[in-house]
Amino acid sequence: MRTVSILGSTGSVGRSTLAVVDAFPDDLRVVGLAAGANIELLAAQVKKYRPELVSVRTDSDVPKLRAVIGDAVAIVSGSKGASDVASMPSANAVIAAIVGAAGIPPVYAALRAGKRVGIANKEVLVAAGDVMTSTAREHGGEILPVDSEHNAVHQAIRCGTHQEIQRIILTASGGPFLRRELDTFDEISIEAALAHPTWKMGSKISIDSATMMNKGLEVIEAHHLFSLPADRIDILIHPQSIVHSMVEYIDGSIIAQLSTTDMKFPIQYALLYPERVQAPFARLDLAKIRTLDFLPVDPRRFPAVELAYEACRTGGSMPAVLNAANEIAVERFLAGELSFPAIVEIVSRVLERHAGKVAPIASVEDALEWDRWARNEARGTDVAVSR
Repeated sequence: MRTVSILGSTGSVGRSTLAVVDAFPDDLRVVGLAAGANIELLAAQVKKYRPELVSVRTDSDVPKLRAVIGDAVAIVSGSKGASDVASMPSANAVIAAIVGAAGIPPVYAALRAGKRVGIANKEVLVAAGDVMTSTAREHGGEILPVDSEHNAVHQAIRCGTHQEIQRIILTASGGPFLRRELDTFDEISIEAALAHPTWKMGSKISIDSATMMNKGLEVIEAHHLFSLPADRIDILIHPQSIVHSMVEYIDGSIIAQLSTTDMKFPIQYALLYPERVQAPFARLDLAKIRTLDFLPVDPRRFPAVELAYEACRTGGSMPAVLNAANEIAVERFLAGELSFPAIVEIVSRVLERHAGKVAPIASVEDALEWDRWARNEARGTDVAVSR
């Protein structure tokens, strides 16, 4: 039986992970949970799954949870608490779904402890990819992608060797504004930007999908996961979100992975790999879909993509700065402070200011230091794009 710790258990990925655990009770058991402020849901999860260790976001949340669940489970808190859950000896697999830079320390702790880590948090590899991959190699850890795109690539790569790969093709839905008139982007509302056409996701990633910054971050993530340069990682817009990504081999063959738009598929794959197990989840009916469309990325509509490619080519601290500046810009948009086009404009300005400061990321502390710098810069940056 595989024992699992879940970082971000009350979020959408965490809840999907628990649904996978429910589907495979003879194969998977939860031993650790880490969550944020949703104490009510976390308490229900603790009562159902009876983990050995639980982490909450702050010290003040400990008595709130204790009042509901009693003394049966040990409770820790903060970044150290999440790292304790990630590295606990009884867990041999970790699903990492804590949003943002807060996910970096616990993933690092899990890899140092030699765990298999299913990463659903793009920011970990974007901001500290070199550190994470080298730590996994040194300590016997394993990184498996839970993002549907990278998980698809991981599956397609099983059809050949690394030397036979010509390029990776990441697919993107195009978000809610794929066909919207460009001269109306200043008028985009928060509600419109959150209305993803195919996936139900949290607010931050929904906005990233609307700008397609998420796809740019995925290019950087793929660079670290699959050891390929940016110029061998392409993006195609695929509105149906059925082909999750593809790998083209040197002989011209293209291997694609298809499934319904359900995070339980990549989570199941990451937890039970290399085995494939009969699953109870909804199957794909290609006869009903009938058409699969693919379109190039329009750089005028999605300028965030090229910013991410350039950050990947530059390397060092630039991807960490890109990610952190974007998080703050999205946060400000969701707070009603910025227009939709201003999100990418702020990120661009912060990257310009960082261009002469790029430094290697040799440790988690390096990544977090540049993350803090970029956040402060993005908070203090005003743009002339009005809502």
